[in-house]
Order: sequence, then C-alpha cells, then structure tokens
Amino acid sequence: MNLLIKSARIIDANSKHHNKTCDILITDGIITKIAKNITEKGSTEFSDKNLHISTGWMDMHSNFREPGFEYKDDLKTGIKSAIKGGFTSVLLMPQTEPVIDSKSHVEYIKNNTIGSVVDVHTSSSITKKMEGNDLVEMHDINSVNCRTFTDDKKSLQRNEVMKLALLYSKDLDGLIMNYPNDKSIFNNGKMNEGITSTNMGLSGISNISEEIMVDRDINLAKYTEGNLHLSYISTKESVNKIKIGKKEGANITADVSINNLVMTDEKVKTFDTRYKVLPPLRTKKDNSALIKALKNGTIDVICSDHSPEDQENKKTEFDNAAFGILGLETLFGLLGKHISSDLSISEIIEKISTNPRKIALKEELKIEEGEKANITIFNPKLEWEVIESDIKSKSRNTPFIGEKLKGKAVAIYNNNQFVIIE
Repeated sequence: MNLLIKSARIIDANSKHHNKTCDILITDGIITKIAKNITEKGSTEFSDKNLHISTGWMDMHSNFREPGFEYKDDLKTGIKSAIKGGFTSVLLMPQTEPVIDSKSHVEYIKNNTIGSVVDVHTSSSITKKMEGNDLVEMHDINSVNCRTFTDDKKSLQRNEVMKLALLYSKDLDGLIMNYPNDKSIFNNGKMNEGITSTNMGLSGISNISEEIMVDRDINLAKYTEGNLHLSYISTKESVNKIKIGKKEGANITADVSINNLVMTDEKVKTFDTRYKVLPPLRTKKDNSALIKALKNGTIDVICSDHSPEDQENKKTEFDNAAFGILGLETLFGLLGKHISSDLSISEIIEKISTNPRKIALKEELKIEEGEKANITIFNPKLEWEVIESDIKSKSRNTPFIGEKLKGKAVAIYNNNQFVIIE
C-alpha cells in the first residue's frame, strides 16, 4: 500500500530530518520521500492534530503468557495490547509453561506471530526450565535468531552459572539479561522494606537484595568481558554502581520499569494488590535517581514490564497476590503525564525505541528515504482516560483505570501494514 503521512514532526536523532515537520510517503513498506509538501495520487492520506513520528517503539520486557497461561493472555491479545500502546516490536520473557528454553520453543513463538504488524521476538531462558542450574543449548537457540537469554524474575543465583553464561554470550554475540535479586536476602518479601512496610506489617524487600547482585553481575561482566543487561533497576545505589561500572569499561546496559518511575511504596498503603510488583515500588528518592540516570545515560531503556494476571491471582490477600501490572497500553501516557518535564520527547523516544532495538536486536532504524518503514505515529499532548472496557489484554490488573494520561500513539506502520489505533 502507499501511505502519505501529512505534517508530522519527525523525532529521530539519527535522521537528518530530526525535529522537522514534513510529509512522509511510504510505498510498499519503504520510505520513498520526505519533504515539506508531498502530493501523491492514489495514496492513502493520514493526518491529525499535532502529529509526531518516530521509529517504531520496542518493549524489552513483555509477557504474553502463551504457552501455558492463555487464560491470562495469549499471543493474539498480547499483540493487540502492543498495538494499542504504539509498539511495533516486543521482546517476550520466557517464563511460560513450558519455559522457552529450546530452539523448538522459540520457533513456536515465531511461527505463531508471523505476518503481524508487531514484530514479536522472544528471549530464551538462561537455564533449563529456569531452575538456575544447567545452561540451555545457547548455540542451538541462537541459530534461530534468538540472541537474548534471561531467567527473568527468577534471577540467576549461582555465580558459576552466571559466569559461564556471560562467557557464552561473548562467543555468540548474545545478551545475558538478569534481574538482580539475591533470593537469600529477598526472603519472600511482599513490598519495599521501609517505614510503610513496617507500619503495614508486611515483609519487606530490601534494597540490598538488588544491590548485592548488581555488584556481582557487573564484576562477572568485567571478568568475562561478556554482554550483560541489568533488568528492572529500582534503587538509587544500584544506579551509582552501574554508573561506576560503565566508567570502568564494563560492557553493561540497564533498564527500568515504568512502575518504578511513576509510583512509590506509598501506593501500597491501601493494600491494593494492583500495586504489588517486582521489583517493588520504592521511594521518591529512588524514583528521582532513576529519572536522573535516564537523563545522563546510566540507564538505557524504559520498559513496560507488561505482566497480565487473572483476577484469582490479584483479587486476594496482599501476601498471596501475584506480582505484576499491565504495562504496554499505558506506558507512553504515563511518561507524558509524569516524566515529560524531566525528559524531552527525543530522550523518551531514545529510551523506548532506539536503545531497546540496539541492545536487544542490534538493529538500527532511521526515518530516511530508502529505509524500511517501521514507525509509530503519536500525539505527545493528547489527553485520554484509561477505560476498562478499552483494555485489549484478557487481564485487568492495572491501577490506572479511570486515570487521565497524557500522550498517545495514534497509528503504527510496520511490515507493509498500517493500523490506526482506536
């Protein structure tokens, strides 16, 4: 199809058209012309108020729950959530049933999402069945274009296994992703350890359980010269450790969940299980340090940590409730509401598009003539309300229902497909 996007401000620091307002002509999936005013007979025109355009957004931490937990979400509904949120690519976590820990499991995800407007990539686990002991067949899995390995929220505890995984990552040019959480200190905590947890009588998750493992992982990355990505960073001291590690030449990158940027443990005071997440909501001091770390490049990526959960696992006592919040559909609106005064729109796009692709896929997109069209079209000023019936996921575990957010994707284009977002 031929698509003509009218009067859109281009947000792409790698493009010569960055910050310019132009028309963009796309022909059969390729950007064929960028100019101030384009007229093209036979093309579909798209225009709207305050249009902005960037390379397609990518989320580095999504859970679509298939295979095994399709009652929470599945590949089709997960893709619908990604579209609603403006994402043209997602990286799935392997914590399914069975665990994504083999070449055939990776191929199952690829074969069941082929042809979608959203590119669905999956990580493999680092260890078989995510048990933390024996490495998966990393070379075999890498042969089907899967280069990211993670045991996700289970966190890799054994030092020697982490060391070996990092050595393999160097050989494969793969990426080891680890959520730093020392389980011997985590001790089955339910929320951030602090004044709020004490007053509520809930077992706390201390900052040190994260920070000790950040130290370990950075030291192992330096020793092995492997490729390490630290996931879901949530504390001020973790930020300081990553900053020092990068200065010392460690090959490390890091991300932060939207949850740990826009909320604190004060939200948990009502025992509302929709605020129960891992890592836990921390303090305002931690939030401020994380935002500053995004600004100065210490943290590279903002992720949604999209985690659908059914009512049975959420509408229960706080101690027994599952961790997790839906994230894909609200991420950009939350950034616009809470973070846009701290990060420019260009910096936000870097954290949700440019850097995730570079780190996870070793891919770089550009909004230039002759390049493949993989784009998100958005209005950063558009205010909208999160309405429960509009949620595309099978699950409803979000505390933002009824809240007004700022900034919304209005369309995406990828794989020669154009979707206007309702």
